[in-house]
Amino acid sequence: MTQADNTVQTRWAVLGPGAISRDFVVGLRASQHGVLHAVGSSSAERAGAFAAEYGAAASGTYDEILARDDVDAVYVGTVHTTHADLAVRALEAGKAVLCEKPASPTLKEVERILEAAARTQRPFLEAFKTRFGPFADALRELVAGGELGPLERVEGAFGFEAPTHEGRLFDPALAGGAILDVGCYPLALAIDLAAAAGQPIDAPDYRGFDAELVAGVDGWATAAIAFGTVTAEIATSVVEDLSDLAMLHFAEGDVLLPNAWGSRTESPSRIIVRRGAEERVIEVPVVQPMAAEADALSLALAEGRLEVPQMPWSHTRAAARVLTDWRAAALAG
Repeated sequence: MTQADNTVQTRWAVLGPGAISRDFVVGLRASQHGVLHAVGSSSAERAGAFAAEYGAAASGTYDEILARDDVDAVYVGTVHTTHADLAVRALEAGKAVLCEKPASPTLKEVERILEAAARTQRPFLEAFKTRFGPFADALRELVAGGELGPLERVEGAFGFEAPTHEGRLFDPALAGGAILDVGCYPLALAIDLAAAAGQPIDAPDYRGFDAELVAGVDGWATAAIAFGTVTAEIATSVVEDLSDLAMLHFAEGDVLLPNAWGSRTESPSRIIVRRGAEERVIEVPVVQPMAAEADALSLALAEGRLEVPQMPWSHTRAAARVLTDWRAAALAG
Protein backbone atom coordinates (compact mmCIF):
# COMPACT_ATOMS: atom_id res chain seq x y z
CA MET A 1 0.00 0.00 0.00
CA THR A 2 1.10 3.55 -0.61
CA GLN A 3 0.59 6.77 1.32
CA ALA A 4 -0.69 9.94 -0.35
CA ASP A 5 -1.51 13.07 1.65
CA ASN A 6 -1.41 10.95 4.82
CA THR A 7 -4.33 8.92 3.47
CA VAL A 8 -4.32 5.18 2.95
CA GLN A 9 -4.26 4.37 -0.76
CA THR A 10 -5.12 0.85 -1.89
CA ARG A 11 -4.11 -0.26 -5.38
CA TRP A 12 -7.06 -2.30 -6.62
CA ALA A 13 -7.27 -5.00 -9.27
CA VAL A 14 -10.60 -6.07 -10.71
CA LEU A 15 -10.94 -9.75 -11.53
CA GLY A 16 -13.61 -10.34 -14.14
CA PRO A 17 -14.31 -7.41 -16.50
CA GLY A 18 -18.09 -7.78 -16.55
CA ALA A 19 -21.07 -5.54 -15.89
CA ILE A 20 -20.88 -5.47 -12.09
CA SER A 21 -17.13 -4.84 -12.22
CA ARG A 22 -17.85 -1.80 -14.38
CA ASP A 23 -20.16 -0.51 -11.67
CA PHE A 24 -17.50 -1.18 -9.05
CA VAL A 25 -14.83 0.70 -11.01
CA VAL A 26 -17.15 3.68 -11.46
CA GLY A 27 -18.00 3.56 -7.75
CA LEU A 28 -14.33 3.37 -6.83
CA ARG A 29 -13.88 6.88 -8.20
CA ALA A 30 -15.80 8.09 -5.14
CA SER A 31 -13.53 6.12 -2.82
CA GLN A 32 -11.37 7.92 -0.27
CA HIS A 33 -8.75 5.20 -0.07
CA GLY A 34 -8.63 3.27 -3.33
CA VAL A 35 -7.57 3.57 -6.95
CA LEU A 36 -8.00 1.20 -9.89
CA HIS A 37 -4.58 -0.14 -10.84
CA ALA A 38 -5.05 -3.43 -12.71
CA VAL A 39 -7.58 -5.68 -14.45
CA GLY A 40 -7.46 -9.46 -14.67
CA SER A 41 -9.50 -11.86 -16.77
CA SER A 42 -9.41 -15.38 -18.16
CA SER A 43 -8.81 -13.51 -21.43
CA ALA A 44 -5.86 -11.13 -21.49
CA GLU A 45 -7.48 -9.36 -24.45
CA ARG A 46 -10.68 -8.63 -22.51
CA ALA A 47 -8.66 -7.45 -19.53
CA GLY A 48 -6.66 -5.12 -21.75
CA ALA A 49 -9.76 -3.61 -23.33
CA PHE A 50 -11.35 -3.01 -19.91
CA ALA A 51 -8.13 -1.52 -18.54
CA ALA A 52 -7.84 0.85 -21.48
CA GLU A 53 -11.47 1.95 -21.09
CA TYR A 54 -11.13 2.74 -17.39
CA GLY A 55 -7.54 3.88 -17.19
CA ALA A 56 -5.94 0.97 -15.29
CA ALA A 57 -2.17 0.84 -15.53
CA ALA A 58 -1.89 -2.95 -15.88
CA SER A 59 -3.85 -5.87 -17.27
CA GLY A 60 -3.42 -9.57 -17.93
CA THR A 61 -4.60 -13.03 -16.99
CA TYR A 62 -5.66 -13.82 -13.45
CA ASP A 63 -2.27 -15.41 -12.70
CA GLU A 64 -0.39 -12.44 -14.11
CA ILE A 65 -2.34 -9.92 -12.04
CA LEU A 66 -2.18 -11.94 -8.82
CA ALA A 67 1.59 -12.26 -9.21
CA ARG A 68 2.07 -8.47 -9.22
CA ASP A 69 3.61 -6.79 -6.18
CA ASP A 70 1.86 -3.50 -6.96
CA VAL A 71 -1.65 -4.86 -6.31
CA ASP A 72 -2.89 -4.59 -2.72
CA ALA A 73 -6.48 -5.78 -3.04
CA VAL A 74 -8.73 -7.45 -5.58
CA TYR A 75 -12.42 -7.18 -6.33
CA VAL A 76 -13.89 -10.49 -7.53
CA GLY A 77 -16.73 -9.68 -9.90
CA THR A 78 -17.11 -12.98 -11.75
CA VAL A 79 -20.01 -15.47 -11.78
CA HIS A 80 -20.97 -17.10 -8.46
CA THR A 81 -19.39 -20.48 -9.20
CA THR A 82 -15.90 -19.02 -9.72
CA HIS A 83 -15.79 -16.84 -6.59
CA ALA A 84 -14.23 -19.35 -4.23
CA ASP A 85 -11.34 -20.39 -6.46
CA LEU A 86 -10.42 -16.81 -7.36
CA ALA A 87 -10.78 -15.57 -3.79
CA VAL A 88 -8.54 -18.33 -2.43
CA ARG A 89 -5.94 -17.75 -5.15
CA ALA A 90 -5.93 -14.03 -4.41
CA LEU A 91 -5.59 -14.55 -0.65
CA GLU A 92 -2.75 -16.99 -1.17
CA ALA A 93 -1.09 -14.39 -3.39
CA GLY A 94 -1.14 -11.99 -0.43
CA LYS A 95 -4.01 -9.78 -1.55
CA ALA A 96 -6.96 -8.49 0.43
CA VAL A 97 -10.21 -9.66 -1.17
CA LEU A 98 -13.56 -7.97 -1.71
CA CYS A 99 -15.76 -10.69 -3.21
CA GLU A 100 -19.10 -9.95 -4.80
CA LYS A 101 -22.01 -11.58 -3.04
CA PRO A 102 -22.75 -14.39 -2.58
CA ALA A 103 -19.22 -15.34 -1.57
CA SER A 104 -19.97 -18.76 -3.02
CA PRO A 105 -23.09 -20.87 -3.69
CA THR A 106 -22.40 -23.27 -0.78
CA LEU A 107 -21.36 -23.02 2.85
CA LYS A 108 -18.59 -25.56 2.20
CA GLU A 109 -16.95 -23.26 -0.36
CA VAL A 110 -17.41 -20.20 1.84
CA GLU A 111 -15.63 -22.01 4.67
CA ARG A 112 -12.79 -22.75 2.25
CA ILE A 113 -12.43 -19.03 1.54
CA LEU A 114 -12.49 -18.05 5.20
CA GLU A 115 -9.96 -20.74 6.08
CA ALA A 116 -7.64 -19.33 3.42
CA ALA A 117 -8.10 -15.80 4.76
CA ALA A 118 -7.28 -16.93 8.31
CA ARG A 119 -4.29 -18.97 7.13
CA THR A 120 -2.82 -16.20 4.98
CA GLN A 121 -3.76 -13.42 7.41
CA ARG A 122 -5.33 -11.39 4.63
CA PRO A 123 -8.62 -9.47 4.95
CA PHE A 124 -11.71 -10.88 3.27
CA LEU A 125 -15.04 -9.08 2.81
CA GLU A 126 -18.23 -10.28 1.15
CA ALA A 127 -19.53 -7.33 -0.89
CA PHE A 128 -22.96 -6.69 0.57
CA LYS A 129 -23.18 -3.01 -0.35
CA THR A 130 -26.35 -2.57 1.73
CA ARG A 131 -24.28 -3.01 4.92
CA PHE A 132 -22.38 0.26 4.48
CA GLY A 133 -23.18 3.89 5.15
CA PRO A 134 -25.42 6.00 7.42
CA PHE A 135 -28.61 4.11 6.48
CA ALA A 136 -27.30 0.74 7.64
CA ASP A 137 -25.73 2.33 10.73
CA ALA A 138 -29.04 3.99 11.66
CA LEU A 139 -30.93 0.70 11.41
CA ARG A 140 -28.50 -1.08 13.69
CA GLU A 141 -28.75 1.77 16.19
CA LEU A 142 -32.56 1.66 16.12
CA VAL A 143 -32.55 -2.05 16.89
CA ALA A 144 -29.79 -2.00 19.49
CA GLY A 145 -31.11 1.14 21.20
CA GLY A 146 -34.47 -0.41 22.08
CA GLU A 147 -36.51 2.70 21.26
CA LEU A 148 -39.39 0.53 19.99
CA GLY A 149 -38.80 -2.41 22.27
CA PRO A 150 -37.44 -5.77 21.08
CA LEU A 151 -37.28 -6.50 17.36
CA GLU A 152 -39.73 -9.29 16.52
CA ARG A 153 -39.97 -9.66 12.75
CA VAL A 154 -38.21 -8.55 9.55
CA GLU A 155 -40.14 -8.61 6.27
CA GLY A 156 -38.31 -8.01 3.01
CA ALA A 157 -38.72 -8.62 -0.70
CA PHE A 158 -36.34 -8.10 -3.59
CA GLY A 159 -37.24 -9.15 -7.11
CA PHE A 160 -37.28 -8.07 -10.72
CA GLU A 161 -38.53 -9.40 -14.03
CA ALA A 162 -35.57 -10.46 -16.17
CA PRO A 163 -36.06 -9.59 -19.85
CA THR A 164 -35.30 -13.16 -20.97
CA HIS A 165 -34.97 -16.56 -19.34
CA GLU A 166 -31.46 -17.03 -20.69
CA GLY A 167 -27.91 -16.26 -19.63
CA ARG A 168 -26.27 -16.44 -16.22
CA LEU A 169 -29.43 -15.91 -14.18
CA PHE A 170 -31.14 -18.95 -15.69
CA ASP A 171 -28.14 -21.26 -16.01
CA PRO A 172 -28.11 -24.05 -13.38
CA ALA A 173 -24.42 -24.69 -14.06
CA LEU A 174 -23.64 -21.10 -13.02
CA ALA A 175 -25.82 -21.26 -9.87
CA GLY A 176 -28.46 -19.00 -11.37
CA GLY A 177 -31.75 -18.14 -9.75
CA ALA A 178 -33.33 -15.54 -7.49
CA ILE A 179 -32.13 -16.78 -4.11
CA LEU A 180 -28.42 -16.20 -4.68
CA ASP A 181 -28.79 -13.17 -6.91
CA VAL A 182 -31.20 -10.96 -4.94
CA GLY A 183 -32.82 -13.03 -2.17
CA CYS A 184 -29.54 -12.75 -0.30
CA TYR A 185 -30.18 -9.04 0.33
CA PRO A 186 -33.26 -9.31 2.58
CA LEU A 187 -31.61 -12.31 4.23
CA ALA A 188 -28.49 -10.25 4.98
CA LEU A 189 -30.67 -7.50 6.44
CA ALA A 190 -32.42 -9.98 8.73
CA ILE A 191 -29.11 -11.45 9.89
CA ASP A 192 -27.64 -8.01 10.53
CA LEU A 193 -30.58 -6.82 12.59
CA ALA A 194 -31.04 -10.08 14.47
CA ALA A 195 -27.40 -9.82 15.52
CA ALA A 196 -27.91 -6.17 16.50
CA ALA A 197 -30.82 -7.36 18.66
CA GLY A 198 -28.49 -9.77 20.43
CA GLN A 199 -30.01 -12.90 18.91
CA PRO A 200 -27.99 -15.92 17.68
CA ILE A 201 -27.53 -16.10 13.90
CA ASP A 202 -25.62 -19.40 13.65
CA ALA A 203 -28.55 -21.78 14.32
CA PRO A 204 -31.46 -20.72 12.07
CA ASP A 205 -34.87 -22.28 12.68
CA TYR A 206 -36.43 -22.90 9.27
CA ARG A 207 -40.19 -22.32 9.43
CA GLY A 208 -40.86 -22.82 5.72
CA PHE A 209 -39.43 -22.63 2.21
CA ASP A 210 -41.31 -22.37 -1.09
CA ALA A 211 -40.14 -21.91 -4.67
CA GLU A 212 -41.01 -22.27 -8.33
CA LEU A 213 -38.41 -23.47 -10.83
CA VAL A 214 -38.01 -21.62 -14.12
CA ALA A 215 -35.53 -23.00 -16.66
CA GLY A 216 -34.09 -25.23 -13.95
CA VAL A 217 -33.40 -22.49 -11.39
CA ASP A 218 -35.42 -20.84 -8.63
CA GLY A 219 -37.43 -18.22 -10.50
CA TRP A 220 -39.09 -17.08 -7.31
CA ALA A 221 -38.82 -18.23 -3.72
CA THR A 222 -39.95 -17.44 -0.21
CA ALA A 223 -38.53 -18.28 3.19
CA ALA A 224 -39.59 -17.98 6.81
CA ILE A 225 -36.67 -18.28 9.23
CA ALA A 226 -36.19 -17.55 12.91
CA PHE A 227 -32.93 -16.28 14.36
CA GLY A 228 -33.60 -16.64 18.05
CA THR A 229 -36.65 -14.51 18.78
CA VAL A 230 -36.44 -12.58 15.47
CA THR A 231 -38.40 -14.02 12.54
CA ALA A 232 -37.51 -13.21 8.93
CA GLU A 233 -40.08 -13.43 6.12
CA ILE A 234 -38.39 -13.12 2.73
CA ALA A 235 -39.57 -13.14 -0.89
CA THR A 236 -37.44 -12.99 -4.01
CA SER A 237 -37.85 -13.34 -7.77
CA VAL A 238 -36.15 -12.94 -11.14
CA VAL A 239 -39.41 -13.40 -13.04
CA GLU A 240 -41.54 -10.74 -11.32
CA ASP A 241 -41.03 -7.22 -10.05
CA LEU A 242 -41.37 -7.08 -6.27
CA SER A 243 -41.59 -4.10 -3.97
CA ASP A 244 -38.33 -2.79 -2.53
CA LEU A 245 -40.14 -2.18 0.75
CA ALA A 246 -38.89 -3.80 3.93
CA MET A 247 -40.63 -3.64 7.30
CA LEU A 248 -39.27 -4.13 10.78
CA HIS A 249 -41.81 -5.02 13.44
CA PHE A 250 -40.98 -4.28 17.07
CA ALA A 251 -42.92 -4.88 20.27
CA GLU A 252 -43.85 -1.19 20.43
CA GLY A 253 -43.88 -0.02 16.82
CA ASP A 254 -42.77 -0.51 13.25
CA VAL A 255 -40.09 0.77 10.91
CA LEU A 256 -40.73 1.06 7.16
CA LEU A 257 -37.91 1.15 4.62
CA PRO A 258 -39.48 2.36 1.33
CA ASN A 259 -36.29 1.73 -0.66
CA ALA A 260 -34.50 -0.88 1.41
CA TRP A 261 -31.80 -1.93 -1.06
CA GLY A 262 -30.79 1.30 -2.76
CA SER A 263 -28.79 0.94 -5.95
CA ARG A 264 -25.23 0.37 -7.07
CA THR A 265 -24.70 4.13 -7.05
CA GLU A 266 -26.66 5.36 -4.01
CA SER A 267 -27.43 3.98 -0.59
CA PRO A 268 -30.98 4.39 0.78
CA SER A 269 -31.77 7.56 2.70
CA ARG A 270 -35.24 7.29 4.27
CA ILE A 271 -36.45 5.48 7.38
CA ILE A 272 -40.04 5.82 8.62
CA VAL A 273 -40.61 5.11 12.33
CA ARG A 274 -44.16 4.47 13.57
CA ARG A 275 -45.30 4.14 17.15
CA GLY A 276 -49.09 4.03 17.45
CA ALA A 277 -50.51 7.08 15.65
CA GLU A 278 -47.16 8.87 15.71
CA GLU A 279 -44.83 8.84 12.70
CA ARG A 280 -41.45 10.40 12.16
CA VAL A 281 -39.11 10.27 9.20
CA ILE A 282 -35.35 9.87 9.55
CA GLU A 283 -33.35 11.19 6.60
CA VAL A 284 -29.73 10.10 6.42
CA PRO A 285 -26.94 11.06 3.99
CA VAL A 286 -26.48 9.01 0.82
CA VAL A 287 -23.15 7.36 0.02
CA GLN A 288 -21.72 5.52 -2.98
CA PRO A 289 -22.10 2.02 -1.49
CA MET A 290 -19.53 0.25 -3.65
CA ALA A 291 -16.95 2.88 -2.74
CA ALA A 292 -17.91 2.53 0.93
CA GLU A 293 -17.35 -1.22 0.97
CA ALA A 294 -14.03 -0.80 -0.84
CA ASP A 295 -12.90 1.79 1.70
CA ALA A 296 -13.92 -0.50 4.57
CA LEU A 297 -11.62 -3.21 3.23
CA SER A 298 -8.83 -0.69 2.64
CA LEU A 299 -8.96 0.38 6.27
CA ALA A 300 -8.97 -3.22 7.49
CA LEU A 301 -5.87 -3.89 5.41
CA ALA A 302 -4.13 -0.77 6.67
CA GLU A 303 -4.96 -1.53 10.30
CA GLY A 304 -4.04 -5.22 10.15
CA ARG A 305 -7.60 -6.51 10.62
CA LEU A 306 -8.94 -9.58 8.82
CA GLU A 307 -12.61 -8.64 9.15
CA VAL A 308 -14.82 -5.62 8.56
CA PRO A 309 -17.35 -4.88 11.31
CA GLN A 310 -20.22 -4.10 8.94
CA MET A 311 -20.00 -7.61 7.42
CA PRO A 312 -18.01 -9.88 9.75
CA TRP A 313 -17.20 -13.47 8.85
CA SER A 314 -19.86 -14.76 11.27
CA HIS A 315 -22.48 -13.00 9.12
CA THR A 316 -20.98 -14.37 5.92
CA ARG A 317 -21.16 -17.87 7.40
CA ALA A 318 -24.74 -17.34 8.60
CA ALA A 319 -25.87 -16.12 5.18
CA ALA A 320 -24.08 -18.97 3.39
CA ARG A 321 -25.70 -21.54 5.68
CA VAL A 322 -29.22 -20.29 4.95
CA LEU A 323 -28.62 -19.72 1.24
CA THR A 324 -27.25 -23.26 0.87
CA ASP A 325 -30.23 -24.84 2.63
CA TRP A 326 -32.87 -22.57 1.06
CA ARG A 327 -31.56 -23.17 -2.45
CA ALA A 328 -31.26 -26.94 -1.88
CA ALA A 329 -34.92 -27.02 -0.79
CA ALA A 330 -35.96 -24.97 -3.80
CA LEU A 331 -34.11 -27.14 -6.33
CA ALA A 332 -35.42 -30.32 -4.70
CA GLY A 333 -38.94 -29.15 -5.43
